[in-house]
Amino acid sequence: MRPTTKDLAEEAGVSLATVDRVLNDRANVSDRSREKVQQAIAKIGFVRNIAAVNLVKNRTYSFRFILPTAGDQYLSELINRVQAASSDMKSDPTDVDFNQVDMHDPHHVASYLGTLGRDQVDGVAIMAPESPQVRDAIARLDERNIKVVQFLSGQEKLENLDFVGADNFAAGATASRIISRFLGQTSGKVMVIADTMQSLSNIQRLLGFDRVLNSRFPTLIALPSLETHGDEARAKRIISRQLQHESDVVAVYVISSEARVPIEQISHCRDLRSLTIVAHERTPFTEKALLNEEIDAVVAQNPGHAVRSALRILRARCDNREIIAAQETIRVEVLLKENL
Repeated sequence: MRPTTKDLAEEAGVSLATVDRVLNDRANVSDRSREKVQQAIAKIGFVRNIAAVNLVKNRTYSFRFILPTAGDQYLSELINRVQAASSDMKSDPTDVDFNQVDMHDPHHVASYLGTLGRDQVDGVAIMAPESPQVRDAIARLDERNIKVVQFLSGQEKLENLDFVGADNFAAGATASRIISRFLGQTSGKVMVIADTMQSLSNIQRLLGFDRVLNSRFPTLIALPSLETHGDEARAKRIISRQLQHESDVVAVYVISSEARVPIEQISHCRDLRSLTIVAHERTPFTEKALLNEEIDAVVAQNPGHAVRSALRILRARCDNREIIAAQETIRVEVLLKENL
């Protein structure tokens, strides 16, 4: 039979109340008593039945995804996956919702995060560009015992908080390798386009991209990255200007997750099939472009896996359980026309 809390209390030589406080990470427990309970857990193989505890307490978890307001098809795909997870987890019982916040103003984001309390949410998964204001606000969430997952885009100096997403250095390096292999011995310049370079994920992708390109393929030169800020008029202006001044552009790397706007603007200036183009994330647009051979490869991560992983991690942190790291690893996937 599985050891019970009574068995645990007897082995540790403490009261049932002390065991309960330790298991629920409550205060008013001495370090010595906490250590005795932990040693007893390891000795008798005690495994807490979280589902039974939550059933008795009639506990419902409340998790929220905090997503940008600006976005295109990939953002829609993320929202669809969050809504699907919300429906799937109704019987758990876990409430999952999402809120969209204007990420262009870090003070606004920080202000919104400051309004959240444990009476509203048990945990949040937040997708936000890196900034000191947002980073500090996230740290204060953690201090208020609201569990936090950095979702797809992280913050520097918050290594103690969980991150869900692919290895962005590896994703950028993969894109560089693909472009170089597709071009073979061709020399020229690579146009690099992002929605913003304030995003830590974009910065890491660019670092990974440059590291491979500069060290392995000296005949290719990456141009200074362009920032569209998700604005079609700006994208048209800066992309057309660079293509006018750089006649020897042979490839394009779209760093950010929304490829539609920049690639559509490039198509007005150049034949897409004359360029080697690599983008990120699987969307209806990138699928169609792959099939039409207008882009060559998509470096992607599974959005459904990312959403489910964030929820599993938040749940584990609320239950004071260790996460299964291998289960939560988001792979870097390479999509071609042939393997869609």
